[in-house]
Amino acid sequence: MTRRTPRLSRLRRAVPEGRAARPAETRGGRPRRRGTQPKVVALGGGMGLSASLAALRRITGDLTAVVTVADDGGSSGRLRDELGVLPPGDLRKALAALCGDDDWGQTWARVIQHRFQSKGDLHEHAVGNLLIVALWEQLGDHVQALDLVGRLLGAHGRVLPMSAVPLELQALVKGHDPERPDDTDTVRGQATVALTPGEVQSVHLVPNDPPAVPEAVAAVLDADWVVLGPGSWFSSVIPHLLVPELLDALVETKARRVLSLNLAPQPGETEGFSPQRHLEVLGRHAPKLALDVVLADEAAVPDRDLLTDAAKRFGAAVELAPVARTDGSPRHDPELLAAAYDRIFRMHGRIGPWR
Repeated sequence: MTRRTPRLSRLRRAVPEGRAARPAETRGGRPRRRGTQPKVVALGGGMGLSASLAALRRITGDLTAVVTVADDGGSSGRLRDELGVLPPGDLRKALAALCGDDDWGQTWARVIQHRFQSKGDLHEHAVGNLLIVALWEQLGDHVQALDLVGRLLGAHGRVLPMSAVPLELQALVKGHDPERPDDTDTVRGQATVALTPGEVQSVHLVPNDPPAVPEAVAAVLDADWVVLGPGSWFSSVIPHLLVPELLDALVETKARRVLSLNLAPQPGETEGFSPQRHLEVLGRHAPKLALDVVLADEAAVPDRDLLTDAAKRFGAAVELAPVARTDGSPRHDPELLAAAYDRIFRMHGRIGPWR
């Protein structure tokens, strides 16, 4: 294990007392049971992170989501451009995924996901986006505002942005222009990168050395397990590895690390990618990152040996499990994914009480 960098030590000291890694609370303020469940941090964005959170909240009450903040499309992009705020959309989706299955949780999940339909400026704005931004402006504190929204929703976990500044995602794409298939161009913006034609070679963030949110770093360092993925590989998963302080924490944490692979390549940014190629591009962006487990759906892995070889370069074992919905769509089933995570935590972690 490498020595903890001075940068991480400074970040930990920057976290206000009591805000580093507090457990989620149920509606009404009764704390969740501690001592028999793992402290889990899930990193990602969009629907991939939502799928992971919907599964993880079923097996632990000590759950923190660290969410990418590079979205520049739709309602989030409009609020970002007009008000200069962090894009709230992926944060909203994470909060909705952490809502419980009772009437309270499901009602609030629908409310914050609701989009206005009109011929005016409110068209396609999500209620949750407006609520989050309003609290940011009222409180002047990203973390405090998101914690307050989580309490209102009765969220089964905590949601944090990975950085406190809006980020722009840029990608080097080969063949972005079909008339110049051998040329490489720079494509700007998460929404554009996610759907780009051509082959994504690499991605980077602007600014290229963004500050991490101290509470996010503290959560990673204090976790028992860190889960990365699933999600849009270049626009939701890899960006966490491009925030230097967050990458330092991922490298130095004593937590065990799980990489959860997608069920299918994403049209545009990972079209034609094999499961092992997802690992290869991850390694190019973060060569010092080690993993403990790579989780994949057994039906999505045509060659287990090739995936096993790719995982060994990270020091990881491969776990195959049925985690897809049975309707044939490339979406994770929360119950099946929860069962897979629970088995991994028990097989590859400590048996018995966690703390």
